[in-house]
Amino acid sequence: MAQAPAPRTDSPAPAAGAEPPTAGPAAGAGEAGRTRRGLLIGAGLAGAAGLAAACGGGDDAGGAAGGEGSGGGGGEGGAGGGNALARTSEIPVGGGKIFEAEKVVVVQPAQGQFKAYSTACTHKGCPVKKVSGGVIECPCHGSKFKIEDGSVASPPATKPLEEKQINVQGDQITLA
Repeated sequence: MAQAPAPRTDSPAPAAGAEPPTAGPAAGAGEAGRTRRGLLIGAGLAGAAGLAAACGGGDDAGGAAGGEGSGGGGGEGGAGGGNALARTSEIPVGGGKIFEAEKVVVVQPAQGQFKAYSTACTHKGCPVKKVSGGVIECPCHGSKFKIEDGSVASPPATKPLEEKQINVQGDQITLA
């Protein structure tokens, strides 16, 4: 009697240019796909959390000295009427300080004289970012404004910065 040949245990050779079965979609792709998908989702969530933290954390570094609820509440909403901004000692003579959260820049053109302006540049609306040498500077297109009256010191802006009302009582500067 002739014995039947033993069953083959090796796979047939793949056709030329074809991927081996272990690299195709049927062999482990679900597991690899889940791992890759999980990694991408996790990275996306981490990025979104970082972005949310960066957007929401402006008050801590932006410097509303005195925090929330300080100041007398007679103002009409706006950019936080009555909120304490700074102590007078924090605003250098001939310079100023930018309060990004309140969208205001407070300057001291002369000893004891305090003024405030909107941080929105009148050229294209970019926020001003620096106060030095007696001018408020916009980084977007190079406009500069005089701290004495907010007027244009250097174009392309053609209109002065919008003046904002502040109150100075003792050593505290607050939005009006």
